[in-house]
Amino acid sequence: MLFLVIGFALIFDLINGFHDTANAIATSVSTRVLSPRNAIIMSACLNFVGALINTNVAKTIASGFVNGSLAQYVIIAALLSGIIWDLITWYLGIPSSSTHALIGGLVGASVVYASSVDKIIWKEVLDKVVIPLITSPLIGFVFGYLIMSLLYVIFRPFSQRFVNKWFSKLQILSAAFMAYTHGSNDAQKSMGIITLALVSAGVLDQSAGIPIWVKLACAIAMAVGTSIGGWKIIKTVGMNMNRLQPIGGFAAETGAALIISIMTHFGAPVSTTHVITTSIMGVGASKRFSAVKWTLARSIVVAWIVTIPATIILGAAITLIFKLFV
Repeated sequence: MLFLVIGFALIFDLINGFHDTANAIATSVSTRVLSPRNAIIMSACLNFVGALINTNVAKTIASGFVNGSLAQYVIIAALLSGIIWDLITWYLGIPSSSTHALIGGLVGASVVYASSVDKIIWKEVLDKVVIPLITSPLIGFVFGYLIMSLLYVIFRPFSQRFVNKWFSKLQILSAAFMAYTHGSNDAQKSMGIITLALVSAGVLDQSAGIPIWVKLACAIAMAVGTSIGGWKIIKTVGMNMNRLQPIGGFAAETGAALIISIMTHFGAPVSTTHVITTSIMGVGASKRFSAVKWTLARSIVVAWIVTIPATIILGAAITLIFKLFV
């Protein structure tokens, strides 16, 4: 069962990278600053590096949401619910949160396993999941709006050709920064889940931290998933929501990456999808509110709201099935 948990966690990490490729490269591809091939290679490499640098989020996932240990099939149920939700939203081309899908599945599975809500550390869920679910997209929108507005003021005297020339280069840096922060936050979810499974199985002490082999395995899985590329979501985020110029792509990526870096420092498993998507909305709104396709934005936000309750139900249902046979 422990080997199954590790296998499913790495599959989840791979799908997470595949599903969330758009977070790092959608704007640079849509503005034609990078070719899709080069953007994916860069993103995969920096996702790998980012995954190895920080473990604050992994520690939150491993010990921050659940009291005591769990049966291995409960962790498998949580992973399966996250995988299923990611595949559904990828098929529909909706940039949903892999983070909230995994945590929702973990909550639903743990409650059914314990037949009690006391298994969950609700204060941590509120502080590090529910509140960031509301605040991080709003902050992403504000950062995107303010950075773009500032750039408009600074570069208004210059020609469009001059601005495009320089920001075509600067956007490569902002895309790299975004890819790095995505790896530093998102890859850690699977690291935390594997560590939780190792502690629950009694083969790792809770104070031991994240084993190096877990870091490497998750970093590789995230990089491989990113290298495959989720083109449906790239199209939704980078092209369908708002037509961006290189300066707008730079503003959106820089704002989103700064927010994710701050959240990672505090060990909060924030949704990189939410942050970059609303940052793009903010960039578009800084030009004029009608530049953003708000009907598409509304559909995306509805998917965000539905993610946690949907995966709680999925995690609970899968755990109930497992309990019949285990």
